[in-house]
Amino acid sequence: MRFKDWATRVLLISLMFIALIVVLLTGRATKLQNNPTTSHTSNPQITAWSQYPQAQFQSAKEPEKKSQNVIKSPVKINKPVAKYVTTQAFAQYRPNYQVASVDPSNYGERYAQDINGIPLNNQPIIVLHETGYSASSAINFFQVAHDDESVQASYHALIKLDGTVVYLVPPEKRAFGAANSVFETPEGVETVQTNPNLPASVNNFAYHVSLETPPDSYNGSSQQTHSGYTEAQYNSLAWLIAQSQVPDDRITTHHLVDRSGKKVDPINFDGNKFLSLLNTYREVKPI
Repeated sequence: MRFKDWATRVLLISLMFIALIVVLLTGRATKLQNNPTTSHTSNPQITAWSQYPQAQFQSAKEPEKKSQNVIKSPVKINKPVAKYVTTQAFAQYRPNYQVASVDPSNYGERYAQDINGIPLNNQPIIVLHETGYSASSAINFFQVAHDDESVQASYHALIKLDGTVVYLVPPEKRAFGAANSVFETPEGVETVQTNPNLPASVNNFAYHVSLETPPDSYNGSSQQTHSGYTEAQYNSLAWLIAQSQVPDDRITTHHLVDRSGKKVDPINFDGNKFLSLLNTYREVKPI
């Protein structure tokens, strides 16, 4: 074979390989662009999850847990300018804490788009609940896998009767704390549908925290038979939320956001006492 013919064949084979590589790379790029999982993962530019209360392990009784149980967000974000700062009273109050795992079926990712592909930019809210029964029964329920999406449930945190803060779902994840729900504002209502088989809810932009129900009110729904919450619970709740950048007017209750007509919690909640304590543990950052 003459050198000229051999060189021509080598050139043609090389061009074929180059063309094949280009086709493969183009296909991979197209697949990434069209991957629905990619388009629905948490978008740090939409909502800064650091605005929610972060796990603060300040218990003097359990210092060894600080290094092994800190809940860290895998999402790297630019923190927004802080409106609130914690006070000396916050630094001096040190509630006990626990960390309890939640079965993955009972929480999920926060979405950047709704089911219609519309980008989401809701600012955070905090929704207050109560457990209905003991704290341990709620935690046990969250730790059991549930295939039925209509019964999956969780909170981000829970406050026991003695004021112990139980960290459950990391704040950057979507806890299933409210089903059919809407948050009302002067500008209109806010809700997000992320599952075509379930009603729209506030879960995608909510941080859910629950108070343990007093034993005399298990499964109760009457203000007359509900003894209310302990001083330790009010203090720990205010301490927890003082770590957030969520303004007072975006802190609400399960009863107020519910649209099923069945949720009345937290029963006998003293909103004025809570806000007074919250303003003790945080203050507007001086300019």
